[in-house]
Amino acid sequence: MKKIGLSVIGLSLMGAAHASPVLMSTSVQDEFFDNLRQYCGQSFEGEVVEANWTGIESFSENRMVMHVRNCEEDRLEIPFHVGDNHSRTWILTKTGSGISLKHDHRKSNGEEDIDGGTMYGGHTVDAGWANAQSFPADQASKEDFIRRRTPQSVGNTWHMFIYPGEFFSYRLTRPGREMRVDFDLSNPVDTPPTPWGYED
Repeated sequence: MKKIGLSVIGLSLMGAAHASPVLMSTSVQDEFFDNLRQYCGQSFEGEVVEANWTGIESFSENRMVMHVRNCEEDRLEIPFHVGDNHSRTWILTKTGSGISLKHDHRKSNGEEDIDGGTMYGGHTVDAGWANAQSFPADQASKEDFIRRRTPQSVGNTWHMFIYPGEFFSYRLTRPGREMRVDFDLSNPVDTPPTPWGYED
């Protein structure tokens, strides 16, 4: 058998060290989906536990409820109700290279809130964990932030944490800023109204 020179082995190891990272772990992300999917049809009240920028007051001053409303094999729809505002729905989708998070924002008449911003979000860049996934802003969202003159948002990363039976967290971070809402999974609440733009 022909021997491989040490120099070749070294080059191979160097190449492996610089190889592109694996973008997904199907089993881990399936577990994350399953951890959320088990609450399908249920709703939970939340509270702001971290916020260090202005504009978040409407969250703190209103009752917040998440509703795991629609659950498919590769798609979860989770409306996020803030007081009488039923405009927000989080959409998680398995893409084949990870998980996408989009924020569907609607006006009270059901139309997409183009001017205010809708369908922005991000995509996982690693496997994450069954209890935690992060979604750095994607290119389309960054371009939309620039269009809407909110360039500070191009550094956004959204995070979701779930510990079944305990809590679910929705967190937004960017340099120098953080906002987090925790929802109590141990205490289901009444189902909120149908989110704007959706049907029963």
